[in-house]
Amino acid sequence: MVNWFPGHMAKTKRLIAEHLKLVDVVLELVDARLPASSRNPLLQELLGEKPAVLVLNKAALAEEAETAKWLEYYRAQGFSAIAFDSLQMRGRNSQQKILELVRSEAQRVLGRRQARGIRNSIIRLMVVGIPNVGKSTLINNLAGKEATETADRPGVTRGKQWIRLEQEIELLDMPGILWPKFDNEVTGYKLAVTGAIKGTIYDALELSLWLLGWLQEHKPGRIAARFSVEEKGDPPAVLTEICRKRGLLVPGGKVDLEKGAEIFLSEFRGGKLGRITMDSCCPDSPLAKTVPREDAATDEQ
Repeated sequence: MVNWFPGHMAKTKRLIAEHLKLVDVVLELVDARLPASSRNPLLQELLGEKPAVLVLNKAALAEEAETAKWLEYYRAQGFSAIAFDSLQMRGRNSQQKILELVRSEAQRVLGRRQARGIRNSIIRLMVVGIPNVGKSTLINNLAGKEATETADRPGVTRGKQWIRLEQEIELLDMPGILWPKFDNEVTGYKLAVTGAIKGTIYDALELSLWLLGWLQEHKPGRIAARFSVEEKGDPPAVLTEICRKRGLLVPGGKVDLEKGAEIFLSEFRGGKLGRITMDSCCPDSPLAKTVPREDAATDEQ
């Protein structure tokens, strides 16, 4: 896995830094399967003490009990945190719960404006997160229309765009951003298997073998239940049996391991192996911020 930080991500970093002063609240999306690993430390440095709402998105793919632990953990750190699934919660009141948290976080800056005689009550919101965490789909839910282009791949949102959500809330969407260097190799693998990194950057076979090994160790029984194979043994042998079960053969009767790897990754990402949380709760995370100070929000509007 190479080239974690291509040029467009460096540009996104500059965009976020330049536009932070224009917004009152940040809506940070993380993957509920990776509540720690998908929090970008580069974003934490940029955002500082800006009032924020932390959304654990794709919650339907994560283990419910683990998500509850992570919410409790982040709330204890002073975050307004909420679990959400931008694909499965259309038409429910979860969108309004997010906006209620946004309004609550914005009260300090609005109060200071009123004290200075400024009548502007517009709340400006910036949405940030890693690639393919579901920002565009969430925005479409909040806006009640197809406000942005969406796709199940990283790198769809290419530039900034303002979107009116409700009468008093305007939203600034930002492209997804990763960070240039991971503290450990496992973080990179976790981000790759959940789809945060483009498929052109990693080797699917290598990634699937890592995931097989991780599941064998941390979630025994999931592979056997999904593919009806004996999951004990080395990952290449298990993947070979999965390919045979699925009839993935090439001329000469050999198994197509590359095709099997792609299918295995796709089914994992789609939740076909069940709800899985890859980050165990709750480490003494270096990403935990302090409670936002009352003077943190901007009122330069």
